[in-house]
Amino acid sequence: MSLINRFVKDESGATAIEYGLIAALIAVAAIAAMTTLGEKLGTTFKAVSDKLQ
Repeated sequence: MSLINRFVKDESGATAIEYGLIAALIAVAAIAAMTTLGEKLGTTFKAVSDKLQ
């Protein structure tokens, strides 16, 4: 019974899961930012290219 109680009270796995969720959230935010930035850069380079021609 003490083994079960110790297992229920152990929160070290929860901490690892929380860090994983934070890392996933940061990755999603970074991907969204890079996608938006990439689109804006593409538009800017196209405008410069059009002006040069």
